[in-house]
Amino acid sequence: MSETVDIFVIGGGVNGVGIARDAAGRGLRVTLAEMGDLAQATSSASSKLIHGGLRYLEFYEFRLVRESLQEREKLLAAMPHIAWPMRFVLPHHSGLRPDWMLRSGLFLYDRLGGRGLPGTKRINLRSHPAGALLKPDFRTGFEYSDAWVDDARLVALNARDSEMRGARIMTRAKVVATARHASHWEVNVERDGRIETHRARKLVNAAGPWAGDLSEKTGDSHKIRLVRGSHIVIPRLPGHNQPYILQGGDGRIVFVIPYEDDFTLIGTTEAEHHGDPKAAECSPEEAAYLVDFVNDYLATPVSTDDVVWTYSGVRPLIETEGSARSASRDYQLAYDDSAAPLLTVLGGKLTTFRKLSEAALEKLGYSGQWTARAPLPGGTFDRQQSVAMVGRWMERHPFLTEAWARRLLRAYGTEAETILGASQTVEDLGQDFGATLTEAEVRHLMRHEFARTAEDVLWRRSKLGLRMDAAGIEALESFMAGRRDEIRAAE
Repeated sequence: MSETVDIFVIGGGVNGVGIARDAAGRGLRVTLAEMGDLAQATSSASSKLIHGGLRYLEFYEFRLVRESLQEREKLLAAMPHIAWPMRFVLPHHSGLRPDWMLRSGLFLYDRLGGRGLPGTKRINLRSHPAGALLKPDFRTGFEYSDAWVDDARLVALNARDSEMRGARIMTRAKVVATARHASHWEVNVERDGRIETHRARKLVNAAGPWAGDLSEKTGDSHKIRLVRGSHIVIPRLPGHNQPYILQGGDGRIVFVIPYEDDFTLIGTTEAEHHGDPKAAECSPEEAAYLVDFVNDYLATPVSTDDVVWTYSGVRPLIETEGSARSASRDYQLAYDDSAAPLLTVLGGKLTTFRKLSEAALEKLGYSGQWTARAPLPGGTFDRQQSVAMVGRWMERHPFLTEAWARRLLRAYGTEAETILGASQTVEDLGQDFGATLTEAEVRHLMRHEFARTAEDVLWRRSKLGLRMDAAGIEALESFMAGRRDEIRAAE
């Protein structure tokens, strides 16, 4: 049996790792268990945005929007490598929300968000570059600010920072039983075919879509609402340089976002989900819905045949009445201190994970806030330096293309320099798997970011799965399988 730690966190999504990082930074002893890979479910299946949620204003969630927009500014400062501002284009659709409503909502959105990013402005789509993608019927619109984030890397870097601050992060570690005592919890974890027993003074249930099921095992039953969101990815639309937010006749909105340089991301749907969250996938009907939705706007239509990848995730929302579209994205922290304390995280959204983590530590009785604007690993540079950094790396490492250097910057920030080392040729980085992925990068991901399989690397630590061929994937899996034992031995 291991030593008794202060906090045991169940769940390796954004809220779980956020809480672990915050706690470790306050000097607490922390253990986290994730049954699969980090960000394997909801936290890697978002629309990749840090935003207030413009449409939440229609449901009068002003506090949530204000808090989210305040967090947007803090997160942009803390992780300039994996998050950056974007200017969204909202075309005015004459048959839907009237012009005055859009203008009023965006005015309020700007005021709630403060003065961190440029404000809203009206645009003429006949002369604005963004209008070239749209049907000529769309003559006017608005341009406003929000931000992009690499969601899965956000989780991995929080976990990395947690470990650097002393936390123990266990992946492929499924909690199979818990026992509550007067002064502590005993948590049984199945890992590598063995059962380990861990002890902690306080337990945090941050299991996301599984939080409700887990709460039954901990004796503190909670219900959550599972809502599935699906996305499709197509080849980059010609001239697609800015993201769009499009309105639908059903009251929904869909984002159309430039993605991974050569692709366009379209999403999301919202549907009640029943069954195992791991089984969530984009159905043919959902893909067709998204295609039909954007074709109402696009001058050159797309089809489901253009789809190169889909993904789907289940959002764990607070149980409320009404449609999935209107269900709140706010969070609740259910705290039970009748014996050894238990905190259950319900709901939440990507943008507010840091604030949720801070509130969780306060609920557990700990002071010492520190995470606001605290950089994640690799984030100790000014975003304005990005172009210069890419140029320096290309000079020092002559084999780097601009696209390759930019990818490394947007994944690792300054830590890319430790991956590149003193390399002068591609061969200096070890085995080449294709799509700019090399042995040096894979070793970094296995040693420092908890990657264990090719899927972890290609679809969560990166999106190189969109570019790598079958031979490269097979070679990568073979390489990683041969090194998993040495990684386990080092843990």
